[in-house]
Amino acid sequence: MADSSLSLPPLCERISYANYFLRAVYLTILGLFFSLLSHRIRHMSEYDTVWRVAFFCETCFSLVCLLITCLKWSPADTKPFPDRLDERVHDLPSVDMFVPTADPVREPPIMVVDTVLSLLAVNYPANRLACYVSDDGCSPLTYFSLKEASKFAKIWVPFCKKYNIRVRAPFRYFLNPISDVTEGSEFSKDWETTKREYQKLSRKVEDATGDSHLLDVEDDFEAFSNTKSNDHSTIVKVVWENKGGVGDEKEVPHIVYISREKRPNYLHHQKCGAMNFLARVSGLMTNAPYILNVDCDMYANDADVVRQAICIFLEKSLNPKHCAFVQFLQEFYDSNTSQIVVLQSYLGRGIAGIQGPIYIGSGCVHTRRVMYGLSPDDLEGDGSLSLVATREFLVEDSLARRFGNSKEMVKSVVGAIQRNPNPQNILTNSIEAAQEVGHCHYEYQTSWGNTIGWLYDSVAEDLNTSIGIHSRGWTSSYISPDTPAFLGSMPQGVPEALLQQRRWATGWIEILFNKQSPLRGMFCKKIRFRQRLAYLCIITSLRSIPELIYCLLPAYCLLHNSALFPKGTYLGITITLVGMHCLYTLWEFVNLGYSVQSWLVSQSVWRIVATSSWLFSIFDITLKLLGISETVFIITKKTVPAGPSEGEDDGPNSDSSKFEFDGSLHFLPGTFIVLVNLAALAVFTVGLQRSSYSHGRGSSGMAEACVCVLVMMLFFPFLKGLFEKGKYGIPLSTLSKAGFLAVLFVVFSV
Repeated sequence: MADSSLSLPPLCERISYANYFLRAVYLTILGLFFSLLSHRIRHMSEYDTVWRVAFFCETCFSLVCLLITCLKWSPADTKPFPDRLDERVHDLPSVDMFVPTADPVREPPIMVVDTVLSLLAVNYPANRLACYVSDDGCSPLTYFSLKEASKFAKIWVPFCKKYNIRVRAPFRYFLNPISDVTEGSEFSKDWETTKREYQKLSRKVEDATGDSHLLDVEDDFEAFSNTKSNDHSTIVKVVWENKGGVGDEKEVPHIVYISREKRPNYLHHQKCGAMNFLARVSGLMTNAPYILNVDCDMYANDADVVRQAICIFLEKSLNPKHCAFVQFLQEFYDSNTSQIVVLQSYLGRGIAGIQGPIYIGSGCVHTRRVMYGLSPDDLEGDGSLSLVATREFLVEDSLARRFGNSKEMVKSVVGAIQRNPNPQNILTNSIEAAQEVGHCHYEYQTSWGNTIGWLYDSVAEDLNTSIGIHSRGWTSSYISPDTPAFLGSMPQGVPEALLQQRRWATGWIEILFNKQSPLRGMFCKKIRFRQRLAYLCIITSLRSIPELIYCLLPAYCLLHNSALFPKGTYLGITITLVGMHCLYTLWEFVNLGYSVQSWLVSQSVWRIVATSSWLFSIFDITLKLLGISETVFIITKKTVPAGPSEGEDDGPNSDSSKFEFDGSLHFLPGTFIVLVNLAALAVFTVGLQRSSYSHGRGSSGMAEACVCVLVMMLFFPFLKGLFEKGKYGIPLSTLSKAGFLAVLFVVFSV
């Protein structure tokens, strides 16, 4: 497939970002941590219980710091050169694109449509692409939207490729008017026509959303009659088929709608089960060697995104037989998400310098053979199947036990493992076989979700699957291009965002107790030790307990006349430690182009998340381990992106930065922390028991008071919420519960 000439430039190169100054900073911070801990140990007997509790919390923080230092030690990523692909590769490999959705209310169909349209228009031969949309909600509205989108795609795809449009999600592209274009020019006319057609598409979807009876007149919707989201048969429909395609710029890739069978008494494994169904159906229809996985709210922002990933898979100098997947940096367009982008940028590059980045659920290109359970040891140097693996994998009985009893499925698996190109079959001929592999009982006693495909046993299916892949010895690659490859939508509103964080943290902790746990076999399997530490970082969500305690300790000390911090030199060490950490994290933000205000907001957000979402995730896991309840995959609500018909600009919503509250328990810990620290500061300020502030070897109470003020600053949205009304104010029910707990805390502290 690829030109073997050594004189040609490489398709990609690995870039190292090792910085000895930053390493010195990491070591200095760790040294300060250990110095403080050693002082606590030496003087433990001279102080009361407060010092032992502080020692416990600071030990947890130092362990997290040590883990993160190990991950950031040797950052790297991969820079692809997609412009070199055409001269090196004569026949590009096929790519199947997966877009899962599950609820037409929480994930509006117009959002799914925009994501699909952005994928259909990427710079890649249309006859080498197929887009599969999995609808776990079995919604006729989603199917209707896809049908209408396929009609608009015949206008949108040629328009994008003819004029080399950069942003290929229409809802983003049409937000801004065209400029520096002669009125009446060909481009101007095409732009107006395309925009008008997109507005028609948006209106049709909106009208159908408001009046579902409009869908009843279509004969094609008979399969959706008398169906429920959790009780229906398998539905597979070829929305558009690119018959006889040769890769012309006017062609539109295949579009396939699928909805697996669901019955009330069956376990369906949420998104993970849907992804495995996508793998089976696409294997039967197109069987592309590579799979692009994109969430329904994350559109392709760079037209060369597929070509960038293919560059890495086809570059022989990187030993491509060992690269299992390519993960792109996730960025967002509609929220203040700087803290997530910064975390991914530095930790992502850090882990990429070990065995490769972690799969994070979206914006990732997988190798189908790897998802089918192959290991690097099963392959020869040229990527072909070894003799031992051939005897193990290609025995028909073995394949049926692992992949299911569908003969067509077994045949497609053999083709994928042996890298045989899929014949240009008519997609509709595979519908019956595709429906068979979507039955509820199909996966029973097979390896799906166990060693094949996306792995079950955690609501964090991405992390669980990633551990399984790296444990077999595979590596992965990380791309963080200057132009974001994908841009996504975060849940709108603080309640939804905290709910999402709780689900993620619950899934992370679940993995600690399943067979993929990084705590098991630390020195065995084929996953590198530091890579295992990277996965062990999921325990950082457990730091919610010491973080909650540490937010209350200064207030307790003021109320109880106890010393939290040492005096003299070691007080200076504590201040230096906090100062260095703040300066370093501030540098991380500024280095990526974010403002000081973004950094301040980030510090507040992580404290709030740690003491709310992460805290409740521990309760969720405890209830699961006790057999009281099971963890639930909760779909967070997404908002419909602003369309061109509204005439809005690309600026942020003025209300998007405001902190919203509701009556959920997520806001109880933060409110409790604020009330306790307010009470402690009030006691300290008015001088109650001032004459009794005698701390011995401790401080005069000023250090504890300063930390109380710092805690109040970190939880400023809650302080402000005490005086706001409506959705920006703390509900009375939450305030009364927190007030009751705060009174108890003060009474038992005095």
